[in-house]
Amino acid sequence: MIKVLECHYLGNYCFELLFSNGDRGQFNVLAYCQNKQGSLLKPLQSENYVQRCFIDAGALGWPNGLELSPERLYELSTVTT
Repeated sequence: MIKVLECHYLGNYCFELLFSNGDRGQFNVLAYCQNKQGSLLKPLQSENYVQRCFIDAGALGWPNGLELSPERLYELSTVTT
């Protein structure tokens, strides 16, 4: 089971993530939200809000209760080893 260990905001809605398997990846929040709708995703249109993310039990989360699973983040990230 993979987890997010570290999360660093790079700017322009992008994060660098460190996964428990040692891989690093870049995740773009805007690209993720582009084809999705929902009340939990709406605040992610604000860059200030995007930066309020935190790691909770290996997942990426935001204050409104939105959590993105580490497995899905790994799939969606541009991964480097």
